[in-house]
Amino acid sequence: QVQLIESGGGLVQAGGSLTLSCAASGRTFSSYNMGWFRQAPGKEREFVASINYSGGSTYYTDSMKGRFTISRDNAKNTVALQMNSLKPEDTAVYYCAARARGSLDYAYWGQGTQVTVSS
Repeated sequence: QVQLIESGGGLVQAGGSLTLSCAASGRTFSSYNMGWFRQAPGKEREFVASINYSGGSTYYTDSMKGRFTISRDNAKNTVALQMNSLKPEDTAVYYCAARARGSLDYAYWGQGTQVTVSS
């Protein structure tokens, strides 16, 4: 069982930056692949970025490449999403999620944190 709590959301002007953080409970955090997703009003939830259990491999949706950076600290049970050059279309609720190694599904989700980018 993994519990996830996101933080760091807020209101930022276009072109600005925010860093989201996700704190995980449990002693097996380092065995989970982690991901960030987002859901804008009236839209489906979409994948943003992922990082494997060791932090050695990352993956991004094309529109986030070069602007967002995912990282993790297994000693602190945290995963972060650094977001730069934010655009109004990045406005969404951002969710942290955990996927066990060998699993195809993200079984554990945080409650989400709101990011609002003003133009």
